[in-house]
Amino acid sequence: MTTELLAPLDLAFWHLESTAHPLHLGALAHFGPLPAVPGEDPADVLDLLARRTAAIPRLRMRVRDVLLPVGGAAWSADPDFDVRRHVREVTLPGADFPAEAARLAAELMERPVERGLPPWEMYLLSGAPDGSFAVLVKLHHALADGMRAVAIGAGIFDEIAVGRRPARRSRPVPPRSLLSGLPGPGRLLGLARDRLGDLGRAVEVGASVVRASRLDGRPTAALAAHSSGTRRIATATLSLDRVHRVRRTTGGTANDVLLAVVAGALRRWFDERGLPLPGADPRALVPVSRRRPGAPPGPGNSLSGYLLDLPVTEPDPAARLAAVRRAMDRNKAAGPFRGAGAVALLADQLPPLAHRFGAPLASGAARLLFDLLVTQVPLPRSALSLGGAPLRALFPMAPLARGQSLAVAMSPYDGRVHIGLVADGAAVPDLDALATALTAELDLLDPPGDDDARA
Repeated sequence: MTTELLAPLDLAFWHLESTAHPLHLGALAHFGPLPAVPGEDPADVLDLLARRTAAIPRLRMRVRDVLLPVGGAAWSADPDFDVRRHVREVTLPGADFPAEAARLAAELMERPVERGLPPWEMYLLSGAPDGSFAVLVKLHHALADGMRAVAIGAGIFDEIAVGRRPARRSRPVPPRSLLSGLPGPGRLLGLARDRLGDLGRAVEVGASVVRASRLDGRPTAALAAHSSGTRRIATATLSLDRVHRVRRTTGGTANDVLLAVVAGALRRWFDERGLPLPGADPRALVPVSRRRPGAPPGPGNSLSGYLLDLPVTEPDPAARLAAVRRAMDRNKAAGPFRGAGAVALLADQLPPLAHRFGAPLASGAARLLFDLLVTQVPLPRSALSLGGAPLRALFPMAPLARGQSLAVAMSPYDGRVHIGLVADGAAVPDLDALATALTAELDLLDPPGDDDARA
């Protein structure tokens, strides 16, 4: 793979990171036991992970500074790439393997990836009495957004890795003179026109950001945090059939139902903590992919977002869902390229030097726009496995913005919605209570019957 400049939004994520605020995505995948094959030894999962990740060209790339553009950076192949520096195994006590895996995942998610190497890590978590195991994946946000992360991570699964063709070596590009790359007058006029259009859109988005910023208000206190640098992780699993049953009854989308469940769970969590409800509903950033449906993931990040006031002050579950539907309908009518939720688009209009020196200022601005991140990460619909071991669950994990204490990520797979909660360990010591509240809130929207209890 040839050298490739970091896209503006990727560069922003690269410079926004600090030791206390790592900006990597994560996923904790749980697999069943490896199948027993008569006359053969069980698969070496660590070796399998190493071979499959080493075969993914993107995972061999590291970030290095470049002279031009000033302040820029580029992806380039790591000449000393060693997959064993990225793929490791940890054996856990097996008495309560899922809880131990979540505890260790939280500890590992606290640590930034090493910036001199390709920015990713993978851990095989073994030690369960029944032979099941887990895999923790960490990918820096500069490397991938949610959809791109799924495309990269999917390369470890049997169904994708077996059909992958070996990467082709790129052909050298013949040298050209400096003049040969210059556009003609017509092209220059077109570039100028496009740039003015981009500038106009940036001004429009910037104005929307200022209007939406809570410069005269305060973030929701229970969701704000002076970062402790620690992480806590909790997981929850909901029935996708029940989510769709609510959707069919009330209209809207499955994502509307899940956002309403999150709002209700936060209300329940406030009550169980003995905290008064906030004076204003907490605001969520709901990321939206700018990629066209069915298009290949492509390199780098391509994100926008919607801002949504989660109706935690509304006591009625049905009314909460209706409020979410109305707000998301308004967001969709405006589109992902308008409004303050599209703040990521501003990164595309800034020069690299602005990202490098403006990151410390920008990193603290998130709390002025939203209180928490709530994102959905799509997975392939087909059944997945690793070395023949079936994937049972995959819990996505989103990074925390500076000054915030909670991020919620959701992935539907195999008839269930797997929810990963990431929180500042000091600000939210009772994260498991919030995970439990998610299940209780779905029960309010769709009271469980006998079939649901058996499932």
